[in-house]
Amino acid sequence: MSASHAVWQGAGRRIHLQEVGLRDGLQMEAAFVPTADKIALCNALSATGMAKIEVTSFTSPTAIPALKDAEIVMREITRRPGTIYAALVPNLRGAERAIESRTDELNLVLSVSSTHNIANLRMTQEQSFAALAQVIAMAQGAAVAVNVSLSCVFGCPMEGDVPEPAVFEWVQRFVDQGVRGITLCDTTGMAFPTQVHQLTAAARARWPGVEFTLHFHNTRGMGLANVLAAIDAGADRFDASLGGLGGCPYAPGASGNVCSEEIAHALGLMGYDTRIDLELLLAAARQLPALVGHDIPSQIAKAGPRLALHPVPADFEAIRARALAR
Repeated sequence: MSASHAVWQGAGRRIHLQEVGLRDGLQMEAAFVPTADKIALCNALSATGMAKIEVTSFTSPTAIPALKDAEIVMREITRRPGTIYAALVPNLRGAERAIESRTDELNLVLSVSSTHNIANLRMTQEQSFAALAQVIAMAQGAAVAVNVSLSCVFGCPMEGDVPEPAVFEWVQRFVDQGVRGITLCDTTGMAFPTQVHQLTAAARARWPGVEFTLHFHNTRGMGLANVLAAIDAGADRFDASLGGLGGCPYAPGASGNVCSEEIAHALGLMGYDTRIDLELLLAAARQLPALVGHDIPSQIAKAGPRLALHPVPADFEAIRARALAR
């Protein structure tokens, strides 16, 4: 990686933060967050300056009851000019529902691990690809943008490492379908910085016309390090989740996605231009415990920003007087 001071200090470079907590986070929650609260939370996130918000998932309400109100939420949010409002879509019916609800971008998922794809999506990779190709064609016909999220790019919890050529074969197949947005997903937090740097740099060099997003989990505490490694390799788009919500059924007990407010705080200190209002983002994160019924992983929501100062002790003057009298 580069040791350039300008790189590590940001030098005003634009980094796009993309919020996935409303979908990737809330779908894991046992408590149903009321529809009105989801809408209000999305509006609060819009006000922070997020480049993209994955609002919901148009999956079967019986499969993910936490997001059974997808149509209402997507239709009733207040849309901020400049923010893209996306949704996860598993099939043609979901795509129809999403398009009818004025979704800006459809996010499709396929795992580069054959084992994980069957375990997670109940289909072989070829079956998934055939179904997603139909969704892509429908979206293109409706002039709706498509992004494909490739799961387990940095490792599969059941197979181990996934060879880079296998990852890139799937990138190419979707590029051949006309897809110009690809998310490289660290589904269960198996990525590490040197691996991230190498793969990110290789992908960007091979497909300079593709808009790559990096999606990391903080399962093993390397989320921020992986973000910085990807930035050093040229990446400028990252998924993150408010409060650090999220997770994966194949990493039970693990922490969730990289935390939006922690990433925004760190990158802001380093001089990167995220366009995020950190104060508003922290205010949104601090609403989460009441909404989901438990504490959240976010450390900065508890500690506050680096320069959130504290008052001196009540007896400070007396202590100082004694110190000076010695």
